[in-house]
Amino acid sequence: MTTSPSFTPASDGIDPRQVPFKTLASGAKIPVIGLGTFGSDHVTGQQIADAVLDAARLGYRHFDCASVYGNEHLIGHSFRKMIDGGVPREDLWITSKLWNDKHAEKDVIASCKKSLEDLQLDYLDLYLIHWPFPNYHPPGCAPDYHNPDATSYVHESYMKTWRQMEKLHAMGLVRHIGTSNMTIPKLDLLLRDAKIKPACNEMELHPHFQQPELFQYVADHDIVPIGYSPIGSPGRPERDRTTEDTVDVEDPVIVKIAQRLNVHPASVCLKWAIQRGQLPIPFSVNCKNYLSNLKAVISEPLTPQDMQAIAKIDRNCRLIKGQVFLWKEDQTWEALWDLDGKITPA
Repeated sequence: MTTSPSFTPASDGIDPRQVPFKTLASGAKIPVIGLGTFGSDHVTGQQIADAVLDAARLGYRHFDCASVYGNEHLIGHSFRKMIDGGVPREDLWITSKLWNDKHAEKDVIASCKKSLEDLQLDYLDLYLIHWPFPNYHPPGCAPDYHNPDATSYVHESYMKTWRQMEKLHAMGLVRHIGTSNMTIPKLDLLLRDAKIKPACNEMELHPHFQQPELFQYVADHDIVPIGYSPIGSPGRPERDRTTEDTVDVEDPVIVKIAQRLNVHPASVCLKWAIQRGQLPIPFSVNCKNYLSNLKAVISEPLTPQDMQAIAKIDRNCRLIKGQVFLWKEDQTWEALWDLDGKITPA
């Protein structure tokens, strides 16, 4: 493989061919671990772009992006260096997402094209609707921010957005389309009405928030679960922190397993995720951390007893509650997640 001065594989990295993959219903193969690119309001876009390029040198080939992160125009230079440096485009799996203020029919295709331009790509492997609500919040907003124009979930409106996603697929601009932050009743309606079914659903998943019902639902419908906040999102924004939150990597069960394997507790969280069947996308700009995360994929697996022990520590602790997307002043974040099995009405 020829390389350019801008991209040289790291001597201490992992051969990407060693990283297992998950096969989608389409037959496409997606690496089981990706690098998240949301800087949580405290990491610069250039730091993230640099981490993306360095992670590729170390063996990462799966990258999870989004227009709202505000860094795709910088990450695009990293992708260009990879590809120009000899990494075949088909070896990369690159995801982006449609932000909430671009749900209108006239905006979907244009927004995707803007992401492609910023990322310096001809196509995306996966394009997700980031949230099922068209409710916008400004970057760095306060925890109690409320958009006066916010609305509830309206399936007819969501399907208009989804039809444009299907058009993107037909145009060849995206290889797969999917959902994020969805619930079972919303997915029921989408699966009923979609011409192209979602290939993946991105959802919060970690040992203290295992979402067993939704996890099983997507698996039963050949939808691959992609798990964000897989180690408990220690760097999440202040607006997403509450006193009730628990810390996965401090759980005694996780710590005990980590001590036995001589790894960081974060590695145990990632091993659990992959062996369970979800694809974790941990974020870090620390080389030591994202290399350790990648090594967790190919090193000693958890035992069946470990997996059973972790299954018992689910605390139903949602960290990314989404309260800034609520449409009524007197609502609590639970209204977003249809906890009673029914879509919360307007």
